[in-house]
Amino acid sequence: MANAWKSLLSLSIRGGLLFLVLLYLIFIIYVRPDPPQELSFGLNRASPLLQKPTIAFPPRLYLRPFDCAACPQASPVFAAHVDGLRFPFLYSLADFGYLPEKPHKNIVRMLKGKPFRRPDISATIQEFLLESNPTDGIVVDVGANVGMAAFAAAVMGFRVVAFEPVFENLQRLCDGVFLNRIWDRVAIFDAAASDRIGNITFHKLVGRLDNSAVSEAGAKLAFKSNEEIAVKVRTIPLDEVVPVNERVVLIKIDVQGWEYHVLKGATKLLSRRVGAAPYLIYEEDERLLKASNSSSKEIREFLRSLGYTHCKKHGTDAHCTKH
Repeated sequence: MANAWKSLLSLSIRGGLLFLVLLYLIFIIYVRPDPPQELSFGLNRASPLLQKPTIAFPPRLYLRPFDCAACPQASPVFAAHVDGLRFPFLYSLADFGYLPEKPHKNIVRMLKGKPFRRPDISATIQEFLLESNPTDGIVVDVGANVGMAAFAAAVMGFRVVAFEPVFENLQRLCDGVFLNRIWDRVAIFDAAASDRIGNITFHKLVGRLDNSAVSEAGAKLAFKSNEEIAVKVRTIPLDEVVPVNERVVLIKIDVQGWEYHVLKGATKLLSRRVGAAPYLIYEEDERLLKASNSSSKEIREFLRSLGYTHCKKHGTDAHCTKH
C-alpha cells in the first residue's frame, strides 16, 4: 500500500512538472512580446548615468552631439584594460581583422588573458596632460576611432569633444563611455571635421576601420587587399563646434591625410593668443597628405601664419605650440 502511494505521488510530481513546462511553452509562443530588433544602450534616458557633458555648445549648432543612449549596442563587445598606462581605461575594439586567419593582435592578447597593448597616442596624451589640470580646459579629439586618445584624457578628469564618422567606431566609443563611467565628460559628434559644413564621401576600410579616410587612395594606401566601402558622412569645422568661451588645452588630429582641412576649419581656435591657444598633435604622414592633395609644407606654412612657430616631429606625428 505504501508503495502505491509513493507511485501516485511520483506521478503527480511528474505531471505537475509537465504542466508547468507546457504553460511556459504557451507563454513563449503566444504571450511573450517579441524581443526588440535593436539593443539599446541599456540605460533609461532619465538615468543619472546619462548626464550630458558640461560643455555649452552653441545653441544654433548645425550638428548635435551623438546620442549614445539611442545607439544600437555593438555586438559582440570585446574590451579589456589598456596595459601600462598611469591612468588605465577600458578599450573596445571595432575591428577583429579577418577571423580566424588573422585576428587583431589585441584579440589574441585578450584570449591569452593579457590587457590590450598600450597605444602610443594614449601614453602621449596622458604625459602631456599631467602638466595641466582638468579645470584648465577641454581636449578635442579629431578622428577618435574607438577612443584611444579621448578616453586617455577623460579618465584623468578632462572634458573631451570627439569627432568620428564611422558608425562601427561610434558604437565602440559609446561602449567605452559607458564602461569607463565618463558619460558626463565626453561629447561625441558623428561627423568628419573639415573646413566647411556639408557632406563628403568617406571611404570605410573593412578589416581596418582605423585606416578609413576621406581619400580613397589614402584609405587603401597601407592595406590594399581590404574591402573599401564608400559612405556619405557629414562634415563640420571645429570653429562651429568649440564654444568661444571654452579654453582648449589640446587638439589631437589623426584623419589619414585630411589634417590640412581640419586645421583650416579651426582657424579661429588656432588664432587664440599665446597661453590660450591649444597644444596641437597631428599626424604628418607625407604619403597620406599627398593622397588628399596637401603636404606637410603646406600645413607648416599655415600654422606659422597663425603663430605656431614651434613644431617638432615625434614619429609620424607633429607636436606644435605657440611661444
